[in-house]
Amino acid sequence: MHTILLVDDDALLRDTVRQLLELDGHRVIDVAGGAAGLLHLAQHASGVDLVITDMLMPVMDGAQFIVQLKQSHPGLPVIAISGGRRTLSPQFNLDTANLLGVAKSLPKPFGRDALQAAVRSVLPP
Repeated sequence: MHTILLVDDDALLRDTVRQLLELDGHRVIDVAGGAAGLLHLAQHASGVDLVITDMLMPVMDGAQFIVQLKQSHPGLPVIAISGGRRTLSPQFNLDTANLLGVAKSLPKPFGRDALQAAVRSVLPP
């Protein structure tokens, strides 16, 4: 069993993704934003195997979160997710995440199979 930190401001999405990951046997900790994610990692970093983060969040967006995460926990793998906005496409946000060194990126909406494949490609069995 792996522990995954899920960072997204959308409570419904967090709940859905958490349930899908738990069905695969993972332990999921979900938080509503980047600052909360960094705080959790500062307190429990050794217990987290993977971070999944949204790119578009208020206060601290995914890019800011990833930069700080990579500085404090350089070996921790990250999967970026994004649905975009009217002014920015999901691919723009995911391209930004890829430039910041994430292990994988997924456009929203994504299904269970895509989520499972992304997680399995990043985490060892």
